[in-house]
Formats: sequence, structure tokens, C-alpha cells
Amino acid sequence: MSEWVHPGLLFIFGAPLIPILGGRARKIWMILIPVLAIISVVGMTPGTFGVFEFAGITIIAGQVDKLSLVFAHVFTIMSLIGMIYALHVERFPEHVAAFLYVGSALGVVFAGDWFTLLVFWEIMAFASAYLVFASNNGPATRAGFRYLMVHITGGVLLLGGIVLHGLETGSMLFGPIAEGGGLAYTLILISFILNAAVPPLNAWLTDAYPEATVTGAVFMSAFTTKTAVYVLLRAFPGTEILIWLGAVMALYGVIYAVLENDCRRLLAYHIVSQVGYMVVGVGIGTEMAVNGSASHAFAHIIYKGLLFMGAGAVIHMTGKRLLTDMGGLYRTMPWTVVLYMVGAFAISAFPLFSGFVSKSMVVAAAGEDHLAAVALLLTLASSGTFLHTGLKLPYYMFFGRDSGIEAKEPPANMLTAMGIAAVLCIAIGVFPGMLYSLLPYPVHFEPYTAAHVTGSLGILMFTALGFVLLLRQLDPERTISLDTDWFYRKGARLFMWFAEKPVALWEGAVSRLADTAVLPFLHGSARLGMKTDMNVVDACVNGVARTALAWGASLRRLQTGVVTHYAMAMVGGVVAGIAVYFVVSGG
Repeated sequence: MSEWVHPGLLFIFGAPLIPILGGRARKIWMILIPVLAIISVVGMTPGTFGVFEFAGITIIAGQVDKLSLVFAHVFTIMSLIGMIYALHVERFPEHVAAFLYVGSALGVVFAGDWFTLLVFWEIMAFASAYLVFASNNGPATRAGFRYLMVHITGGVLLLGGIVLHGLETGSMLFGPIAEGGGLAYTLILISFILNAAVPPLNAWLTDAYPEATVTGAVFMSAFTTKTAVYVLLRAFPGTEILIWLGAVMALYGVIYAVLENDCRRLLAYHIVSQVGYMVVGVGIGTEMAVNGSASHAFAHIIYKGLLFMGAGAVIHMTGKRLLTDMGGLYRTMPWTVVLYMVGAFAISAFPLFSGFVSKSMVVAAAGEDHLAAVALLLTLASSGTFLHTGLKLPYYMFFGRDSGIEAKEPPANMLTAMGIAAVLCIAIGVFPGMLYSLLPYPVHFEPYTAAHVTGSLGILMFTALGFVLLLRQLDPERTISLDTDWFYRKGARLFMWFAEKPVALWEGAVSRLADTAVLPFLHGSARLGMKTDMNVVDACVNGVARTALAWGASLRRLQTGVVTHYAMAMVGGVVAGIAVYFVVSGG
């Protein structure tokens, strides 16, 4: 397939035209590029493309196989949905950043070498950070800088790991890394799980995503963590520690969601929880587990995007983001409620919705690998997900007490994007074969068994009963939850205090000592040195020079040019020599 077109480059090279175009032309361009990218991915066949040499490194821009294709499919689909959702936004820099973000995520997915991966990895970090800064307020700016700080740190770790890996193996091809590969293995793994938001390296996500723009948060919910899942699947399948990190991650996000009042921060914690399922699948590493991780990433990108679009529509129309400020919106935003609930049922793994056919595959893989404790933890996390995303958030946002807010439905483009995502959530749930056909390995899993359906419905209904009985205890409160970002927030403040207090005091003391003692001593030494140079060194040099000139003048007088004078001088010299000899020899 010599005519292979990199879909990521369509976005990257299409981004500079966005500021140039305006009005309807810009909107057409924003839709056209994702459509062309989808066509490019659908027409791809496995193979290696875009191979060339650079600085002694074999660059492989297009490593196409079933694993990269499943992620490329959902990335391009989500890019189209996200762009439709953002059509009403007039600020073109947001669209440029989104294009670069999507393009670089696709660049990582198709990277066949570590150098290409690193370049797109860093573009992805900076492009996504702009979507936070674009909110243009104090909290967003601070969150954006913290986001950048964390991801630049991760990029440095990745660079160090790649260099060491290249030195150890002599290869820069991107692929599985042998377990126990030393420092390179550790650095690369840490950089990947940082982007996957694995606790305790997760706080950047729940710090930054709620501060992003309404449309920017939709893109951010889709790409960074799922790109990390992809590279983990590619480089670290079967790494046992990931099983337990993922299981803890699934519960961690659910527990923190209990405490949240900010609707998008609650959804962000459930990203942490849902990515935990994918990380468990990577750690198990069997064919079913890898299929489960890839399929759940696919389904999650669609339904989580839908949930963020629903919450974003409410924020866009009301200017409110705290659950304590909302309620009663079902009367004026009925379509938003319906579409949001489709996403809520999908993430909660209701039968006939996408999460049911993907999440259960990971749980089944854990059971098949005799990891009963892990399967139990994942099941508990699924119940917690329904409790907060499917019940608590929509109840307090759309129902509950009437807040008196007179909102209306969001613009048509936002509802259209939500509608497309909702249709996909249902279509994947009803016809799972469409998704299963894209997965890396043949699928030998049947989600719709009587035991699985009745067991899942039983857990969900029991969770709903608990919500009704404990409703008062679940009321959101105006609190701030402490997460692991407390450490680097406090650490940064401690560093600034140390720089402004002890270091500044030390610098002032040294400056005063220099002004009162050191500098006068140096100035006096310099003056003494100058006097010594002028009165001693220069005098000696001048004396030697005058003596040499006098001797030279005397010697010039001996040069008369008369031969007899030279003969007499020679005779005198011989006589003087003989006399000296006899004196020395004693007679």
C-alpha cells in the first residue's frame, strides 16, 4: 500500500489552515479532516510504512497492525464527534490545539520506533495543555502549569529510558520490553503509567480536566490516558505489577468520586477508575485480557466523551459546575438528560450498552487467570461507577431540588455530537461483533449469557436500592478533596519559601560581607599590585633594558672596520687567555 496516508499528519498539517479560514469554510475544514482521517484508517492494511533513516536511526512513521488500528479507529471517530461538538467555538487557537492533540495521539499509535513516539508524545503534552490554559482564568492557568510540569517530568523520564534502552539493546524499534530490563525498563514504565494516571501519579488528571474549556475537556477525556494504555499494551503486556495497580486504580477513582461536588472532577475520577480496568488487562496479558483492554478503551472513549459533553452542555448553558448549585434542569434540557443517561448506562455496564460488552471481558479474563480477588475488586468498582456517574451526578444535576436556573438546550451542533456518541454506545452494546472484529486477537467471549446478564442487573439494581436508601448521606458538599497533588503543591510552596527566605537571607548576608570586607580587601590588593607593578617590576625591566642598550653601544664602538684593530684584539684575547690559564694552573 504505497499510497499510505498518515491520518495524524492530516491533522497536524491541517492545523495551520484553521486561523486562515473563517466562517463556514473553517467549520467545513474542521469536519473534513476527521472524515478524511476516518477514511484513511478504514482503508488501511497491516504493514510497515514511512520508513527512512535519520541521524543513524531507522524511523518508522507507520507501524500498522490490528492493535494500532483499533485505537486509530476510535481516535478518528472521536475526533469527528469532538469537532462537531466544538463547531460553535469562535476561538481558533482551541481548534488548532485540538488538531495537534489528535494528530500527535495518532502519531504515537502508529509509531514504529522510540524516537517517533517521543516526538509525538511531547507534542501531545503541549497541545493538550493549551486546552487548559484556554479557559483564561486563574485556576485554569495554575492547573495548566501543574499539568505541564508533570508531563514534562514524564517526558524527561521517557527520554532517559529510551536512551538507556537504545544503549542496552542497540535497537530503537518500539516493541515489548523484557521484564527486569534495569533502569531503562523502570523509567519507561513510570513515564507510561504517569500518562495513564495510575495512582499515586494520577492527580494531574483530576486537577486539570475540570479546568479545561468545555470543548477541550471532551478531547482530553479521550486521548492522553488511552494513548498511555496503547503504549502499555505494546511495550508491557503481562507485567504483573500492573494487575494490582489497575485494580487499586479502579477502586481509587470510585472512592474519590464519592467526595466530589464538581461535576467534571467527578467524571475525571471515573476516568481514573475506568482506565484501571484497562491497566489490569495489560498486566494479565492474555489474548482475552488484551482484547478486553483494547475494547474497553474503544467503548470508554465514546461514552466518557458523551458524559463530558453532557456535563459541558450544562456548564455552557448555566455557567454552573457544582452539583450543589444545580437541580431541576430536566424540565428545560430534556434532550441533554436523555443523551447523558445513555453514557451513564454505558459506563455502568448495563446490558445493551457498550460498557457491558467491553468491561466484562476484562473481568472474565481476570477470572480465567484465577485472579478472583481482582475480579471482585473490579465488580465492586463497577457498582460504584453506577452509584456516582449513573445515579448521583444526574440526580443532583438534572433532578433533585429545583435550583431555579432557567436554562435551555445547548446549540444544535453540541446535541448532534452527543447524539452520534449515544448511537454508538447503543450500537456497540447491541451488536458487539462490530467492535470485536477490530480487536487484535480472535474473540472467544460471549457477553450475553443468562448468568452474566442476570448477575449484572442484580448488582446494578442493588446499587440503585442503596442509592435510594442512603440518598441523604450522598448529598454533595462544598468541600475540597486532598489528593496526591497535595505533595507537589506543598512541595512547590516549600521550594518557593526556601528560595525567598533562607536562600534570600543567605544571599543577603554574603552580599553584605562582600561589600564590607571582601570587596575593600580586593580593591586594596589591586591598588598594591598596581604600585608594585609600576615601582618594582617596571623599574627592574627598565634597568635591564638600559644596561642592554649601554652594552650594545659599547660593542658598536669596537666595530671600526679596520683590519689591524681586529688583529690586535685577537692577539690581546690570546694573551689574556694564556694568562688566565697559567693563573688557574698555578704557574
